[in-house]
Amino acid sequence: MPTARSNSHPPRSNPGPAAAARNRAALLEAAHAVFAESGTAAPLSSIARRAGVGQGSLYRHFPDRVSLVAAVVEENVDALEAAAAAGAGLPELLGLVTRHAIESVGVVDLLAEDRPARMLELRDRVLAVLAARHGPATEAGQVPPGTTVDDLMLGVELVAGALTRRPAADRAPMAARAWRLLGIQVVLP
Repeated sequence: MPTARSNSHPPRSNPGPAAAARNRAALLEAAHAVFAESGTAAPLSSIARRAGVGQGSLYRHFPDRVSLVAAVVEENVDALEAAAAAGAGLPELLGLVTRHAIESVGVVDLLAEDRPARMLELRDRVLAVLAARHGPATEAGQVPPGTTVDDLMLGVELVAGALTRRPAADRAPMAARAWRLLGIQVVLP
C-alpha cells in the first residue's frame, strides 16, 4: 500500500506574482550594473546570473535585449521625475541624467535605433522635467543667459556622446569637464 509523502521534503510553495515582481526588479538592478560595467552588448546570461534568476525568467520579463534596455531607460526617467517631484533643482536633475549616461553608455543609442518612437516619448518626459526647472536655474545663474531647454537637451546629448568609448573610471570626470565647458552647473550624485 502506498505511504503518504514524507515530511522530510515538504512541497514547494509557489510564491506567485510576488516572485515575478521581485525577479523583474532584480533583473533591472542587475542590468543597470552589468550595462555600466560591460555595455549593452554584455551577455544577457550575466544579467540573469547577477539577478539570481534563470534565463527563462529574464526572457519572460524581457523577450529581447531591446526590451530590457527600454525598461532600464524608463526606470532612469522615472527616477528623474521622482527627483523633480521631491524638489531637486536643475543642477541635480542634470547630474542625475549625467549619472545615468555614465552608467549606461550606449543604452540610448541602442534604444533609439530600434524603437525611435519610444525613445522620443522618453525624451519628451525628460524635456518636461528640465523645462520645469529651466526658468529658476537661469535666474540663479546656473545656466548661461539665453540657454533654452532645447540647448539643455543638446548638452545632455553632447555629454553622453563624449562618454562613449571612454573607460568607466574616466566618464564622471569627463562629464563634469564637458558641463563646465558648456557653462552649465551640474551636481553629479
